[in-house]
This record gives sequence, C-alpha cells and structure tokens, in this order.
Amino acid sequence: MATTNTAFGIAMRNFQAYPDSPDPEQLIDFAVRAEALGYDSLWVWDHILLGVDPCFPIIDGLSLLTAVAARTKTIKLGTGILILPVRNPVILAKQLASIDQISKGRLLMGLASGWYKREFDAVGVDFHQRGKLMDLNLEILTRLWTEDSVTGEFGPYNLRQARMYPKPVQKPRPPLLIGGYVDRVLQRAGVKGDGWLTYFYTAEDYLADWTKVRNFAEEAGKDPATLVSCNQLPIMVGPRAKVEAPMNEWLSTEWDFASWSKSSPESAVMGTVEDCAEQLQAHIDAGVDRIIFVPYRYEQEQVDVIARDIIPRLKAG
Repeated sequence: MATTNTAFGIAMRNFQAYPDSPDPEQLIDFAVRAEALGYDSLWVWDHILLGVDPCFPIIDGLSLLTAVAARTKTIKLGTGILILPVRNPVILAKQLASIDQISKGRLLMGLASGWYKREFDAVGVDFHQRGKLMDLNLEILTRLWTEDSVTGEFGPYNLRQARMYPKPVQKPRPPLLIGGYVDRVLQRAGVKGDGWLTYFYTAEDYLADWTKVRNFAEEAGKDPATLVSCNQLPIMVGPRAKVEAPMNEWLSTEWDFASWSKSSPESAVMGTVEDCAEQLQAHIDAGVDRIIFVPYRYEQEQVDVIARDIIPRLKAG
C-alpha cells in the first residue's frame, strides 16, 4: 500500500483547570521528548484570560514556543490557535518574525478571530469588529514580513516607511492557517490564508468543510492544491470499555464545543492501537494534511504509544 504524506503533531498542555497550573519546565521537557519521539510539530493554545469559575491558568503560547525553540532543533512550532484580533499586529509581527529567526524557520501560525467576548472586553478590543480586525491584522503581518517598506493607514495603525527587519526565515513568510467554522471564515482560510486549522472534527464533517475551503479558493482564482489542512483530535489509546468513560469525562469538563460549529466530542479517537489507526485513517482518506493529537490528559504513556505504535502504522498506509 502507498505511504501517507500526512504529518503528525501533538498539542501541549499550556492550560489546565484551576487550581492546577501549567509547569513551564515540564512543558519544555514535554517538547524535547516529543521531538525525540519523532513528532512533526508541537502546538500551543492561546488565551490571555480564560474562564471565570473555574478559570483555566494558561502559559502564554508565544513565550512558551520561544523557550521550546531554544531547546529543540527540528520539530515545527505551531499556534493552535492564536487569537489575532486581540493582538497589536505590528508588535505581533515583530514577535513572530523573531520566533521564526530563533527557531531557524520552524514557525507555523494557526490564527482565528476568537469567540470569548469577556476576553476582548478586558483588553479593550471591540468583539463585534473581530472579523474586520482579523483581515486588517492579516494584511499588516503579511506586508511587514514581505515588503521592504510599508506606508499606509490601517485603522489605528499609521505606518510611514515602516521597515521591519529581520524578516522571518521562511519565505515569503511563515504559513498562516486560519481557524474557524462558519462560511465567511472558511472563505478567509481558502482565499487569504495558506490553509485551514480546525478543532475536534469528525472525518465526515471535516471533509464537508474542507471542500468548502477549497471551493472558495478556486472561485477566487487560487489553486486549492496549495492549501494545507490540519485537524486537532482528542485521542485515548486502550480497550474501549476502559477508556471511553474517562475520555468523555475529560472532554465534558475541560473543553468547549461551540454550538454553531461541527466541533464535537464525537471526534474523539478511542480504542486499541488497531481501532485508533482505523479511525485516524478515515481522516487521512478525507485529505487531512496534518493531524494534531490531543492525548488524554497529555499523559506520557499516551504520547509514547501514539508515537511508537500508531504513527508508524499510519505512515505505512
């Protein structure tokens, strides 16, 4: 059988449910081990404020990726996803270019417009303008990274012969993967981004929306074959009778599923190595370019078995 070109990454637990709190040293060690195990990429979550009661302590994703970049050599570093409208795009362009420099060109950017109004209110950004701000900030990032000098007024950002150096290592810039669910976001992914990054989708639902992304690109005169797709998937390996209850409990207490999206607990991959490989193969067959594993409670045993037993089986086709 033919081998797959799908790449396999893993998410990092940079947020936890209070009173637990993420340990920076453990997170960096987790990243070093993930690289040693052969994972293609590491992905961090992004929020500034998350939750009220309970709240979810979170280590800033960009700070963590910078630390990981200094301790690793080959594994790609992704945001899955970064809430773009709450960030100052000029400062962000500098931060991300610097991370790409520090990592020698390993940065992957998952970006989305956000959903948590309380967070927008706290940082003084108009939640109802987040789509407009998303497009504006994408333009600023791209122009500062790819043009020698940028002049123009972009909302409140007045750039006058702005020369941002050093540029990112990756040319023309790091990949921009757009996250989200509704059609206008899928269109943004296909037309303005380099692809789509989604969260907890079944293979069937993924294929339906990925087809939309590709169609939007084609309608805009863009080759859909140039786009990349990613799906973040929860996974727990073990006898189904033993793993189903704890996995469902974890999904119901630490994860949100937007009512307007196709993101759902039904996306969870569970069962023996053979069962999980079969479920994951459906995603590969649907065209997912990069599967990002979210292992049950980030247990090292789960991280190890995925790398040792499941990924080689999937790569063999």
